[in-house]
Amino acid sequence: MTEAPSTTNRSRLEAAIAGRPVTHPVYAVYDGFVTTRPHVDWPRLFALGLGQISHADVLRHEHPNLQIVETTRQVNGQTRRDVRWITDRGELHQWYLGDWRQEHFIKTPEDYRIMRRAWEGVKITADDTAFLAAERQVGDNGVTLGNIAGMGLGRTPLMVLQVDWVGLERWSVDLADELPPMMELLEFMNELKLEEFRQAVRTPARQIKLWENLSIQTLGPDRYRRHLVPLYSKILSILQAAGKQLQVHYDGQLRVIADQVAQLDFDGIDSLTPPPEGDLTVAEARRLWPDRMLWCHPSLDWFRDGGKGLGPLIRGLVKDAGPRRFCLMISEEIPPDWAQTVPQVLSLLQEGPRSG
Repeated sequence: MTEAPSTTNRSRLEAAIAGRPVTHPVYAVYDGFVTTRPHVDWPRLFALGLGQISHADVLRHEHPNLQIVETTRQVNGQTRRDVRWITDRGELHQWYLGDWRQEHFIKTPEDYRIMRRAWEGVKITADDTAFLAAERQVGDNGVTLGNIAGMGLGRTPLMVLQVDWVGLERWSVDLADELPPMMELLEFMNELKLEEFRQAVRTPARQIKLWENLSIQTLGPDRYRRHLVPLYSKILSILQAAGKQLQVHYDGQLRVIADQVAQLDFDGIDSLTPPPEGDLTVAEARRLWPDRMLWCHPSLDWFRDGGKGLGPLIRGLVKDAGPRRFCLMISEEIPPDWAQTVPQVLSLLQEGPRSG
């Protein structure tokens, strides 16, 4: 039987982030899965050594020009949730069936103007209440990352529009046309995002995450350079002046912007996923970004068939990501056959580094 490690998941993650050699890699799960997947035997997995990556909002938003009304009802055995944002210039509406959004807030050019009104005069204040509570909950089993919710779920404004408020089809058309109401809202939101970061650095959170969920196939490298790189640079200046670090959730295909990412001072790439979900191997990512913290999400394909071929793949990932600044994570979905495969990964990681 493999001996339990003598150090905690927190201390090992903090050491990895700090750049010290990784001799016993951490395997950790997003806190969101712990709260939404009750069928998983989390106590058993934590006892076997699984860590946790917690996320906590670090801001409070007060909207003088917005009223939010949510209602729920049952439709064919599922919960329908309607969300209305009400301003003195109009109303926005979206709804969900179960966990799935069926309609976005912004459907017309005028809706961009209503959304701007909803955010005019917003008061953004640092608030460490949720962060400190998350730190107490996770204890020595992991770390807590600061989250900037409010506009969407904590993305940069262009990604908020695509993922949270507009939807891919309309967003693509309006961005290609540079629709004036959209571009005006985007400029306004970018300034709010910078104020969010100015407030966030006043909290104890040393690591701040952007949940970009970037689809570079739809955005393209030119628009990435034009719309996102300048904002990232301003955000990084705010964080660096305060001694804070930025972790960016990039779980998709990154090859066409790898050079641009290399020029940005992101501290880490969160949920880096090798093919087939992503298009960079961990070895390629390490060569491209030698000093970044790589939060590696093993491909879910590796876990199928009871993880029969899992050993060489996990050992290869550890070798390619190392020797410093990396961990493994469950960040996209619970692995297939989790009761067998997650303990298998934990056991593999406790073996320590291998030569050759």
